Amino acid sequence: MTSTTSPSAESDGSPQSDHHHHDDAAHLHALGYQSEFKRDMSPWANFSLGFTYLSPVVGVYTLFAYALAQGGPPMIWSFLVVGVGQLMVALVFSEVVAQFPVAGGVYPWARRLWGRRYAWMTGWVYMVALLVTIASVVYGAGPYIAVAFGFEPTVNTTIVCALVLLGLATVINFLGTKVLAMAALIGFAAEILGALAVGGWLLIAHREHNLGVLFDSFGAGGDGSYLPAFAAAALIGVFQYYGFEACGDVAEEVPDPGRLIPKAMRRTIYIGGAAATFVCLALILSVTDFTAVISGKDADPVSTVLNQAFGTVGARIVLVVVLLSFLSCAMSLQAAASRLAYSYGRDGMIIGSSLLKKFSQTKHVPPYALILAALVPAAIVLGSKFSTDAITKIISFAALGIYIGFQMVVLAALRARLKGWVPSGKYTLGRWGLPVNIAALVYGIAAMVNMAWPRTPDAPWYDNWIVALSGVVVIGIGLVYMAVHPLHDRSTAPYDDAIPKVPVKS
Repeated sequence: MTSTTSPSAESDGSPQSDHHHHDDAAHLHALGYQSEFKRDMSPWANFSLGFTYLSPVVGVYTLFAYALAQGGPPMIWSFLVVGVGQLMVALVFSEVVAQFPVAGGVYPWARRLWGRRYAWMTGWVYMVALLVTIASVVYGAGPYIAVAFGFEPTVNTTIVCALVLLGLATVINFLGTKVLAMAALIGFAAEILGALAVGGWLLIAHREHNLGVLFDSFGAGGDGSYLPAFAAAALIGVFQYYGFEACGDVAEEVPDPGRLIPKAMRRTIYIGGAAATFVCLALILSVTDFTAVISGKDADPVSTVLNQAFGTVGARIVLVVVLLSFLSCAMSLQAAASRLAYSYGRDGMIIGSSLLKKFSQTKHVPPYALILAALVPAAIVLGSKFSTDAITKIISFAALGIYIGFQMVVLAALRARLKGWVPSGKYTLGRWGLPVNIAALVYGIAAMVNMAWPRTPDAPWYDNWIVALSGVVVIGIGLVYMAVHPLHDRSTAPYDDAIPKVPVKS
């Protein structure tokens, strides 16, 4: 196969690099594609992309107050429970991406494991969830930007700050794979150093409690069983552990992806999970009054702790590092969303495919797919001007949609395995494949039920069931589109080829 980019553009000129380049091109050609991307992303940059998408700081800082109020200090154990569950999912993904290292992640994986219609719905749910998540990340950064730079965090300033952050992430993505990789590495370094420095200082100079508090709920959840309170608080863990799939979304930009991407996925879980747990532990042990947080008197324990430990100026410096984490997270999410949209367009699966599949030969990025990954989140952020409650409802779907996309791939892999699929990439689980696949599915279903479970009985029914309803609405819109505009049935790209076909006897 002749690549659309020269070998020297994708290799460092060494025999080993050229060998990998040739093998990667041949593997992709065998899968039915000729890549236009440059394989400029190193293994550590690929890991950093997943890490900054997972973003321990963003996840913990966003949900710490909620989780602590719901479940008290024992909520930290959710990081362990969810970490193990999502590791099972990552191991299943590793087998799939090793065999099918195609840009776009869950959509092309579902396409090869099951078929075009199933893949269309998998990609649709996941794309909506990604675009909504981008909006939620940049919008969530708004108040921190206001505090860091000393102005009032009104609705208008939050929207402006969110759009500026989104614009910056878009510019970085438009500069190409090499710049994206560098920005991801810088984001990883800033986030991990920030997490270690802030967490370390809190534990050394501002620790208020010993480890025994991690087993004391301080009355959270009332007098009954603690399990419902822990399940509600565990959303901090559930919302934390995704991002590893982004390593596979850019599979055509990584040399030797079948070997390196599974490693990057596991590193994302291990290092990202450890960093998130450390940040959460440092914050918990530094909270002066748990009952004030649980009762609602202290609605923002993160700011309280940072101001007490670092003073006003020091807390602002910490928040600047936090903002780097928000930028890196938005940038990585956007990269994942644009590769998925490009993959959809390349296979001719949706209206606008002719634009989505266009590729910049100078920057080696899909420009229109990137524009989509900027305009839709921007529209959602602007919508908050007219209804803050509306954006809350939309964002309610974000994590559930990502988990639905994940579990559709896990289910497809289990179905394919039971029908004869034997993973044949550079990474396989061997005889552990089936039990790990089943464990991943059981965990994912339990996590989705937990996310959708109604917990506001005093609210109107549609608010109480908002997460489940948002999932039904997104899937329903997808089904209507599939019926009205069945482009997916006309797509000629390869599909459903993971399972060996038995020859029909004449």
